[in-house]
Amino acid sequence: MMRTEAQAMRSTARSSSPWKGGYVGYGLILGFMLVLLYLMASAQFSYSPHDYSGATTIKAAETVPAKPRPKHQEQDFRSRGTEEPSRKEVAEGHTKPSTAGLQAEQGKRGPEWADKNTIEEQSGNERNPESWEKHQPKEQDTVEFTEFGGGTDDFNNVAHTKPVCDTSFGKYDICELAGDARARGGGATATVTLVSPRAPPREWTIKPYSRKYLDGLKAVTVASVPDPEHAPPCTTRLNVPAMVVELGGLTGNYWHDFTDVLVPLFIGARRFNGEVQLLVVNLMPFWVDKYRRIFGQLSRHEIVDFDRDDGVVRCYPHVVVGYGSRKEFTIDPALDDTGGGYTMVDFTKFLRQAYSLPRDRPIKLGEESPAGRRRPRMMILERTNSRRFMNLQEVVAAAEAAGFEVTVAGRPRASYDEFAREVNSFDAMVGVHGAGLTNCVFLSTGAVLVQIVPYGRLEDLARTDFGEPARDMGLRYVEYSVSAEESSLMDVFGREHPMIKDSAAVHMSGWGNVAEWYLGKQDVRIDVERFRPVLKQAIEHLQ
Repeated sequence: MMRTEAQAMRSTARSSSPWKGGYVGYGLILGFMLVLLYLMASAQFSYSPHDYSGATTIKAAETVPAKPRPKHQEQDFRSRGTEEPSRKEVAEGHTKPSTAGLQAEQGKRGPEWADKNTIEEQSGNERNPESWEKHQPKEQDTVEFTEFGGGTDDFNNVAHTKPVCDTSFGKYDICELAGDARARGGGATATVTLVSPRAPPREWTIKPYSRKYLDGLKAVTVASVPDPEHAPPCTTRLNVPAMVVELGGLTGNYWHDFTDVLVPLFIGARRFNGEVQLLVVNLMPFWVDKYRRIFGQLSRHEIVDFDRDDGVVRCYPHVVVGYGSRKEFTIDPALDDTGGGYTMVDFTKFLRQAYSLPRDRPIKLGEESPAGRRRPRMMILERTNSRRFMNLQEVVAAAEAAGFEVTVAGRPRASYDEFAREVNSFDAMVGVHGAGLTNCVFLSTGAVLVQIVPYGRLEDLARTDFGEPARDMGLRYVEYSVSAEESSLMDVFGREHPMIKDSAAVHMSGWGNVAEWYLGKQDVRIDVERFRPVLKQAIEHLQ
C-alpha cells in the first residue's frame, strides 16, 4: 500500500514539473530586471553630501548660465536723464575728495577738512554713476558654480552655503567669513583669512569701499584655506564680529560722507548692536573724530588703523569685508542686507539718538501749545559760491509772509554736534541743490524739505540725490524747478544760446559742460510769485 502511494506521488510530481518550471523561469527573469532597475536607480540617486571633500571644487569649465538680474536692480543706478558716464563734479575751492594721496597730508590738512562748510561743499556729484555698471554681469554671461565657502560645519547643507565673497555687483564687493577668521593688517597688503575644512582654497582681491571702481583705493586680500597651517597664527582674539572698511575714495565731501560711508556702515554694522570692531583702511582720525558720535553708536570697541596694525593677527568668529548701499543716500530694505530690515527712518532715528536730538516730530499747526500758538521754523541754506540766491531777502520775506519764522544758515560757526541740534529745531528746510541739503538727516520725521533745482534738466539728479532719500526718511518733499528766466545763465548767454534753448543738447555734449555751467557757474533769482505755491504747500504739510 505504501509503495503504491509513493509511486502515485512520483507520478503526480513528474506530471506537474513542466508547469512549475515555466513559472520559475518567468520569476527569474522578472527578478533580474528588478535588480537591474535597482542598481540603475542607486547610481542615479545615491550620492551623499558626505562624498564631497572639503577641498573639492567644480572645474572652471563646468559653468552654468547666470540668472538674469531683475530689472529693478539693473535700474537702481542708471544715469539720470542724459548724464554722461564720465560725469565728475565741478570742484569748488574747499571741496577736496579724499584719495590715497591725501593720506600723507593728514597732519597738514586734517583741521581744514574737519571745519569744511557743510552747507556748500558739494557743487555737483563727484561719483561716476555708470562706472560700476561696466562690471555688471550680462544676462548671457556664465558664472562659475558656487563654491562652498562660509565656513559652515553643516555637512548636509554644504551645497547651499553662500560663497565667501560676492563680487557680482559692479558698485561694491562684500565678503563674509564665518568661523575661524584671521585679520592681519600693516605691510603692503592686508589679508583676511577664513580657516574652514569646507572652504576650497581661494583668494580674492577686494577694495573695501562703497565705490570700488574709483582710482586710488587700497586692496585687501581675502582668502579661504582648509586648515590652520596655511593661515597666520592668532596673536589676539576678540569674541565679537569685525568689519574691514575703507575711508578713501570721496570721503571728505559732505554728501559722500553720508552716501558712501555713514549710511553703508549703518547698513553693515547696525545688526551687531555695537558689538563689532572696525578695522579701517586709510583711517583719517580727524574725519572719524568729526563723526565720533556716530562711530560710538555703531561700535563700542576700539577702531583699528588697519594699515598700521603691523605684527598683529586678530582673530574673530565673524568678519565682514567691504560695505555699500544699492541706492544713493538711502536704504532699500528690499535690496540692502541690513540684517534687521532697517530703513532710512531707522537711520535718522539712530542719528537723533547719537546726537541726543530732542525733536522726533515737527510742529503741528492748529494744536495750541502751553505758550500759545507759534509759527513753524524754516531754515534757508545760503551758499556763497555757485548756486547762490541772488534775491535772498525777497525769498525770506515771501517765506515769512507764508507764515514761517525764517533763519538763514550760512557757514556753521558752532561745532558739528551743535549744528546738528540746531537743524533738528526746525520744521522745514529750503536750499538749492547741493551738499547742504544733506543736513536734512537731522530734521524730525514729518518735517518739510524744499529742494530748489537749478536750470538745466537736473530734476532726475536732484530727485535721486535728495528727493527719494527725503521721502525714505519720512520727510515731506517739495521740489521747485528754476526756469530759464530765473537763472543767471540767461544774462550770460541770452535766450537763443543752446545753453538756454537746448539744455538736452548740452547734456549730450558731455558732463563737463553740465557740471561747469549748470552746477558750477549758475546762480538763481527766484520769482517769488511763482515760488509762493511751494511755500503754501510746505505750510500745508505741517497742518
